[in-house]
Amino acid sequence: MSSPTTSTPVLDGVDAAPRTPAPVTAPQAGPPSAGVKPNLVHQLVLALLCGGYGLGSALGWGSDQLALIMGDFGLTAAAGTAAVSCFLYARTRRVRFRPAWLLFSLSSAMAALGNLVWGWYEVVLNRPVPSPSYADLFFLCFAPPAIVGLLVLAARPVTKAGWICLALDAWLIAGSLLTLSWSLALAQAAKFDGPSVAHAALSLAYPLLDIALVSMVLVLHFRRSAVNRTAVNTAVGALALTVMCDALFTSPLMHHSYRSGQLLDAGWFAGSLLLAYAPWAASRQHRPGGDEGHTRVVREHLPGARPGSHQHHHAPAQAGDHGRYPATRPITGSLAALTPYLAAAVCTLGILYNVLNGRSVDRVVLLTGGAVVLALVVRQGIMLLDNITLTQELAHKENHFRSLVQGSSDVIMIAAPSGILRYVSPAAAGVYGRPAEALVGTELADLIHPEDLGCVVHEVRRFLAANPQDEPTTRIECRFRSGGGGGWLNVESTVNRHHGGLIFNSRDVTERVRLQAQLQHNAEHDPLTDLPNRALFTRRVQQALSGRRSSDRGAALRNTAVLFIDLDGFKAVNDTIGHQAGDELLVQAGRRLQDAVRKGDTASRLGGDEFAALIVGDTTRDRPARERHILELADRLRLTLSQPYVIDGNDVRVAASIGVAFAEPGLGAGELLRNADLAMYRAKAGGKGRVELYKPQMQQDVVRKAELATRLRAALHDGEFALLHQPVVRLEDGRISSVAAHARWRSSQGVLFTPAEFLRVADEGDRTAELSRWVLEEAVAQAADRAAGGRTVPVTVRMDARRLVDRSMPPGAVEALLTRHGLPSGALMIELSDLDPKVPLDELERRLGALRRHGVRIVLDGFGTGYGALTALRRLPVDVLRLDRGLVEGVVESARLHKITSGLLRIACDLGLHSVAEGVDLPEQVVALRAMGCTHGQGMAFSGPLDEYRLRRALATGRYPVPHGPAEPAFAGGGTGVYTSSGVSAVLGSGSALRSHNETPVPPT
Repeated sequence: MSSPTTSTPVLDGVDAAPRTPAPVTAPQAGPPSAGVKPNLVHQLVLALLCGGYGLGSALGWGSDQLALIMGDFGLTAAAGTAAVSCFLYARTRRVRFRPAWLLFSLSSAMAALGNLVWGWYEVVLNRPVPSPSYADLFFLCFAPPAIVGLLVLAARPVTKAGWICLALDAWLIAGSLLTLSWSLALAQAAKFDGPSVAHAALSLAYPLLDIALVSMVLVLHFRRSAVNRTAVNTAVGALALTVMCDALFTSPLMHHSYRSGQLLDAGWFAGSLLLAYAPWAASRQHRPGGDEGHTRVVREHLPGARPGSHQHHHAPAQAGDHGRYPATRPITGSLAALTPYLAAAVCTLGILYNVLNGRSVDRVVLLTGGAVVLALVVRQGIMLLDNITLTQELAHKENHFRSLVQGSSDVIMIAAPSGILRYVSPAAAGVYGRPAEALVGTELADLIHPEDLGCVVHEVRRFLAANPQDEPTTRIECRFRSGGGGGWLNVESTVNRHHGGLIFNSRDVTERVRLQAQLQHNAEHDPLTDLPNRALFTRRVQQALSGRRSSDRGAALRNTAVLFIDLDGFKAVNDTIGHQAGDELLVQAGRRLQDAVRKGDTASRLGGDEFAALIVGDTTRDRPARERHILELADRLRLTLSQPYVIDGNDVRVAASIGVAFAEPGLGAGELLRNADLAMYRAKAGGKGRVELYKPQMQQDVVRKAELATRLRAALHDGEFALLHQPVVRLEDGRISSVAAHARWRSSQGVLFTPAEFLRVADEGDRTAELSRWVLEEAVAQAADRAAGGRTVPVTVRMDARRLVDRSMPPGAVEALLTRHGLPSGALMIELSDLDPKVPLDELERRLGALRRHGVRIVLDGFGTGYGALTALRRLPVDVLRLDRGLVEGVVESARLHKITSGLLRIACDLGLHSVAEGVDLPEQVVALRAMGCTHGQGMAFSGPLDEYRLRRALATGRYPVPHGPAEPAFAGGGTGVYTSSGVSAVLGSGSALRSHNETPVPPT
């Protein structure tokens, strides 16, 4: 027995974490790209080494001495390589089953030492190996570590019954092989015909250990761990090759004729190298990048879990189930199930061999065969008990599942591939109003709403065509038939595959869908009128602009229009009869608007008292006709909305201003709404209660106004404004009684612009307040400087009545300004302009009273126009009345205006108030106004607005020439006439109006 050593070392090759196939040196972590190609190179090197050794053995190595060296020390080197490889692999980081690889390293080391001792005797000492010897001791010490290492690599049971079954399986294999081997050869070797009892025991030890090793190899093959299958398979192959060589060595055919270096040694050599290669067989394939010794855990495939999913199955129950029922391939599982019966068949063959040869059945064969049969019975009994337990667990789980299904509020339905329902849970009676038995056997399509059926069929076909691993479930929401009354429920279903059919897990979501629809409706509709709100209206306008076919989009787009509607006087309704009445008016207005538009059009409330209507166009090519139609519709709508509203039994009237804008190519929804809004504001500015069509000039005006407002803001901060003063002359003698302050905007070229443009722009917000404060402070400051220079003359500052009562001018601001500059009492006159009815007269009266007590005189502007002036004259403390320019301009030509102006001046005289005529530009007007009783005049007949230098020169003179002499009106042609005076020509030359060249009427651009 010169080479039993090599038979055992190959069993070391079962590992759990293969790496790069470097049999001797430590593994080097390589890049991911070195995954498959280096393994192929190593396999080729391994094959060349084994093939070269086999070729040399077949040819006898060329000499007997070389054959002995290669047969002994060559096997020593191969076994040593396996020992070093397994040891180095066990030393790497994060190695699974480290003890197994250390045991394999130890067993290979024992084989290497045994071959080394064998070679010492044959090669060095050149004499036969004694029997027994130290080589036999080392060879016998190889098998136990290898067997224990295989047990470490095997999938370990988690129950006592599992361990018992593992032991019984090992004994069934070992006992059957022992019975057959004993019948064939071992019975002869057991006879004490050798040199000694030790020799006979040694001859039996090798085959018995091989049988034990083969048993563990087979057990490991059926129960191996799923970790690093490539390395385990390589090790099993190495062990199988080694055991086969051992069997050939111990057979009577080769035992007595064996010599070291023969072909049988090539099998042991290959087994050792395979064991050395096994730890590194698949490490790079499993761990790209070369993490040393790390093993990737292959997860078990559990029912319902997708392969490759990152689910951790570490629960004890799951681990236990996997240990009891390992996940194996079908063929492997079938062979594992047949193992007990194959073992019994092998025992039977051993007994039949003895009987057929005419020999009596050996007691060892009877003993081992009986033990195998007993083990088979015990194992079958355990399996029977295990099956009973499994049946009970399955029944318990089935009852549990049935309870869950039947007690669930969701409806579970199983549909065959044909669409026929094969199972419906009892919850269908409560959800669908139909018993489950009545639904079984019907088609699923009969339950789905016809409008939803197409979408459901499409989604089901798509789902069935998809990869189950990528999309294990899908969700479908549709309407299901409810009961027998034809009602429909909104049902949400989770769909899973089931044997070619489908499982529907459905629940009633009708209330949720209704709530979502209600929330969506509330988000898109006005809560008061239930009309679409601004967001929905804008979206529909956008759809109307972009959702048409290209063939008819042009004409239809240009015929689409937006009507922007504002209710004039609505705020007065809220202020007078209350907000509740205002809300009722809005509801009625929204109803009228909704009834006035077509079915395909959209009526909307944008907010407050603003409404809008989208009139969708058609393919009519005649745009003028379409515009006339839209404008007629808008006018009818204006009349409809302006009709009296009956609220709490009372008639309430408001007017409607409507702006119309037509869609144009390239125009967005926001721009179209802006155009209609601009047209609506133009309608309000033009007198309210009107319909205005948008024109591009409106947008240009808005842009110009915005640019001008920006320039105005910068001008206020950069000091570009100047203050001019126009003298107010006493008509009796031409003496200057006061001056009126006027703001002018100085351009970059030094030209002063009139306030006609920028005051209209500044008539809003903080810019107006800032400009008013600047004019007041500058006028007071300059008046104080003139007073300090001996030119004391009152200055008149025009102020909006609203500014005196709002927060921009707090109480006491004017008084503090006068005190700060030291302006004498009576040197400031406040001229009230734009007396709005909304201004609280009580507060205004208190403010004006405080100013009069401080010496400020009050001038009422616009006397003779509207009802506000008369109301102010009745309530407010007024010192001076300023006649409106419109009355002064026609006082000479119009007999009617002559009488009106004369009456107003008599009222002022009766009240003891001074009067100032504004816009006195002609000498005839001077004569006429003085004859009517007007006390003062202001205009180009005397002087235009003057800068500070010219003003001081005029004040130094102190008066202007005025025409004298009688003046009588000569009206002709039905109320028109002229005043004549002999003195006018003498004083004023030809009688043409005096013009000042100190300013230009050109507005800023």
